[in-house]
Amino acid sequence: QVQLVESGGGLVQSGGSLRLSCEASGRFFSDYVLAWYRTTPGKQRELVARITSSHITTYGDSVKGRFTISRDDAKNTMYLQMNSLKPEDTGVYYCRVRDGDSRGYWGQGTQVTVSS
Repeated sequence: QVQLVESGGGLVQSGGSLRLSCEASGRFFSDYVLAWYRTTPGKQRELVARITSSHITTYGDSVKGRFTISRDDAKNTMYLQMNSLKPEDTGVYYCRVRDGDSRGYWGQGTQVTVSS
């Protein structure tokens, strides 16, 4: 069982930045595939960014060039640096972990609100 604790959400003005963190329990964090998803008003949950154990990254089209996913395996923590935020980035952001047995775990979600 992997437990995830998210932090870093909040209210920011358009054009601003936020950094989300997600700390995971578990002994084999470096083997995990890590990802951030979000739900925004009127939309289903969508992939924001993903990073593999080999640090290969993937981004959703709407955040490319603005968001950066990273991981610190020594701290069992993943990050999402969000720059040039837009009102349409408003939503609940969830971290997700897939372990070595392909079991998935979700964080509790953190609210990000971008004002215009």
